[in-house]
Amino acid sequence: MLKTAVFPGSFDPITNGHLDIIQKAAQLFDKVIVAVGHNADKASMFSVEQRLEWIKQSCAHLPQVEVKSYTGLTIAFCQEQGAAFLIRGLRSGLDFEYEQSIAFANKEMNAQIETVFLLSSPSYSNISSTIVRDVIKHKGNYKAFVPAAVQF
Repeated sequence: MLKTAVFPGSFDPITNGHLDIIQKAAQLFDKVIVAVGHNADKASMFSVEQRLEWIKQSCAHLPQVEVKSYTGLTIAFCQEQGAAFLIRGLRSGLDFEYEQSIAFANKEMNAQIETVFLLSSPSYSNISSTIVRDVIKHKGNYKAFVPAAVQF
């Protein structure tokens, strides 16, 4: 049986930090599903379709990576995909505290799915989609923060 993991997020847009975590996960799991969550209550800068395309292009060199979108609870999506692992990237201790509480809630909902925390490389620890969106919005040079596919 394949060891399948889901790496969920908004990826609005995908950053080099996200790609760093995806590449690490691809070394650990047989199949990694990068899952773009669609949240109707959250205004996104880029469409789900655009984000999916950017991720597909950025991960083209990783054959075990699939890219999908979903709505609803992440833990339910993991179960639907037959994933036993949920990947979360950590940039700092603050990320850990936030992600730990979500991991505990997910464990209550489905004890069979294990959350795995992966640390970002230090050079990417200061990058977030929020920062990238702000730089793009103000017409700054964002290209050092995102994969080539996102550079428009």
